[in-house]
Amino acid sequence: MAAAFLLVTSCSSGSSEAAVPSGPELLAKSAEAMKTVKTVAFTIDTKDRPAVPVRHAEGVLTSEGDAKGSLQIDFGGLQEFEFIVSGDTVHFKGATGGYQTMTREQLAAIYDPSAVLTGVPQLLAAAQDVRSEESEEVGGSDAYRVAATFPQQALAKLVPGVQQGVNGTVWIAKDSSRLLKIDLPMTGGSVTVGLDDYDAPVTIAPPTS
Repeated sequence: MAAAFLLVTSCSSGSSEAAVPSGPELLAKSAEAMKTVKTVAFTIDTKDRPAVPVRHAEGVLTSEGDAKGSLQIDFGGLQEFEFIVSGDTVHFKGATGGYQTMTREQLAAIYDPSAVLTGVPQLLAAAQDVRSEESEEVGGSDAYRVAATFPQQALAKLVPGVQQGVNGTVWIAKDSSRLLKIDLPMTGGSVTVGLDDYDAPVTIAPPTS
């Protein structure tokens, strides 16, 4: 009986581990899945004081690069803006006053929200030392947790101002292979990116006033 119990336990343990695909396989599938995204809601949050100017960002964006949301950025003092990116024009306003405009290129020098989609496939493809860890739930979705080292150049497209490579963690949805969360510990604190509401209907238009 003891031998039989040990055999069953061993087989059960092995099948559970085998249920988690390899890290490189998961990231490769996710990189491809992210290329097909039409719309997504995103958040970027920092904990403590990592050496990046963006402190918080949230909004929705489309695969065409249009976006709307809010941004907190630290340039010697915390500033908060609402933004609407429609075509080649960016409409933004601070805590007081109405909307002003800038070009998409001018916004990209500060923060490019479209990089949440365009930069993710590149980030996943550039990952090194990739290893799957376990299955767990993220935001109500079943996911695979994968650890990897992300090079600075690929990270900077997603989180402007990153000056180092990061040993980070990603969570990938089991059912769709789409990215749900990125956790990036770095000098001085950490940055967390969350992605949700994939392909939900989104209307982004210039402000009327």
